[in-house]
Amino acid sequence: MARPPAPPPDTVTPGPRNLVSPAGLEKLRAELKHLWGSERPKVVEAVSRAAANGDRSENGDYIYGKKRLREIDRRVRFLTKRLDCAEVVDPTQQKNRSRVFFGATVVYINDRDEEVTVTILGQDEADLTQGSISWLSPVARALMKAQVGDVVPVQTPAGADHLEIIAIHYPS
Repeated sequence: MARPPAPPPDTVTPGPRNLVSPAGLEKLRAELKHLWGSERPKVVEAVSRAAANGDRSENGDYIYGKKRLREIDRRVRFLTKRLDCAEVVDPTQQKNRSRVFFGATVVYINDRDEEVTVTILGQDEADLTQGSISWLSPVARALMKAQVGDVVPVQTPAGADHLEIIAIHYPS
């Protein structure tokens, strides 16, 4: 049986819902506005100038410009689709702050006695270097609905682990 083709690199694994924080929504909108209103017109103009120079087959500016234009258009389509299906969840409105839900910042200790702090956000705004993880990630799924003092098992690509929740914070 044949495997389905791998998704393009700028796609996000579809989940049951596309949750996003208000800040994440604004970030997506700002990127779309920049690409469509600033970046794309500059590239279109550069391609236009390069096309006016004649032979396009050996015109590096034209070839690069067309390639960049395709990249921008692909990203614009992607962002438009993600914004169309976005469900905004404002963590400041969370009433049950004793349990882990979308938007929570969680401090936990793993089996290696490492203290880790993560904020659970949407797929489009998750960035481990900034301490945020997707609500669909194995760690976030394990932490969901847990409370301080709970020890939850999690299966990660690195193997099985247990996470003890030390603190849960929500933005004010």
